[in-house]
Amino acid sequence: MSSALAGLRIIDFSRVLAGPLATMVLGDLGADVVKVEHPERGDDTRAWGPPYDDDGVATYYLGLNRNKRSIALDLKDPADLAEARRLCRTADVVVDNWRPGKDFGLDHDSLAAENPGVITCSITGFGSTGPGAHLGGYDFLVQAMSGLMSITGPAGGEPHKVGVALVDKSAGLYAAIAILAALHSRETSGEGQHIEVSLMASAMAGLLNVGSGYLNTAEIPARHGNRHPSIAPYQDFPTADDRIAVAVGTEKLWRRLCEALERPDLEGDARFITNERRVANVDALDATLSETFATRPATEWIDLLRSAGIPAGPINDVAAAFASAEALGLDPVVDLDGFRSVRPPIRMSGTPPTVRRPPPDLDEHSDEIRA
Repeated sequence: MSSALAGLRIIDFSRVLAGPLATMVLGDLGADVVKVEHPERGDDTRAWGPPYDDDGVATYYLGLNRNKRSIALDLKDPADLAEARRLCRTADVVVDNWRPGKDFGLDHDSLAAENPGVITCSITGFGSTGPGAHLGGYDFLVQAMSGLMSITGPAGGEPHKVGVALVDKSAGLYAAIAILAALHSRETSGEGQHIEVSLMASAMAGLLNVGSGYLNTAEIPARHGNRHPSIAPYQDFPTADDRIAVAVGTEKLWRRLCEALERPDLEGDARFITNERRVANVDALDATLSETFATRPATEWIDLLRSAGIPAGPINDVAAAFASAEALGLDPVVDLDGFRSVRPPIRMSGTPPTVRRPPPDLDEHSDEIRA
C-alpha cells in the first residue's frame, strides 16, 4: 500500500517539539525526513531525561522523531553549511525553528534562488518581525503568557499548566497543515512559499471558545477546575470508590441522565430545567448529583450511564489509558523491532500512515544522505 507523501523530501533543522512533531507527522504519512543535528549535542531532547529507555535514550526524543534519518552538521562550519545548502536544493520542504535573523543564510529567498519550488517553514516563539521576535519561546512560558494557565486549575486556586506541551503540539500541527496546504498550492502555481507559525499565535488560536467568549463579551474567563464554563453537568463526580467523568452536552442527554439516576425530580427542578439554568446553579447541581453518584461504585455507574447513551468514563492514569484504548479496539501502540510508539491517530483507507523507522541515532545516516 502506498504512502500519501511518498517521494516528498523534507530537510528538518528544527529541534525540541513543535518542529519535530510537524515533520514526524509528515514522515508518518510517507515523506522522507532528513533530520539535521548538531554534531556534539544533537537535538536538545536527546538529553531531556529521565525517563530513559533500556538503552539509555531519552524517551522524550523517542516520542517525536520516528520515520526520520539523521545527519550531523555544524552550520558554523563552512563545509557543513555547504552540505546543508546542497541538501536544501533537493528539498520540497525545509523546516527550522531558529531565532529570527539567525538562519545561516538558509532563509526562503536564498534557498528559492536555487530551488524555486521550495517551501520553507519557520516556527518561532513570538513571530519574526515584532518586538517579541528576539524572545525565546518555550511551551511553559507561552502557556503562561497566552492566558492558557489562567483558565487551567481548580476554581479559586493557583493557575496550572497543562500536563503536556500543548502549545508546542498545537504549533506543530498547524505547521504540518500549512505545509500540506502550501504543497497543494504549488501543484497549481508551481511556486513555493514561506510559512511562519508562532507558539504564541497558536496558543491564542487554541483558546477556542474561551477566546471567542472574551472577544465578544469583554468578560475575563476564570478557572473552573474540571467543570465546563458553558455546559452542565460536564465534569467529574465522586462515586462510592472513585471519580468518574460525565459529559452531558445536550438537553436530550440531561433527560436521559435524570432517568438513569432515577431522579425525575431533577428534570422538573426550576434550577436545572435548561442548560443555562444548570450553569447558573452549578454548585447546587454538583452537590445534588454527587450525593447520588456516591451511592454506587464507579464501574457500576459507568456501565449504567453508557447503556443509557450518556458519555461517561473513568479518570485513567496513563497505564490505564493505554489499556482502555486497547480494550476499545483502537490498537494504540506500534512495536517496530522493539521500538514502542503511540500509533499515529490518523486512519486512511488508501494511503495510511506507517511507522517505518525508529528514531535515528545521532548522525546514523550521514553516509547514505551524503551519497
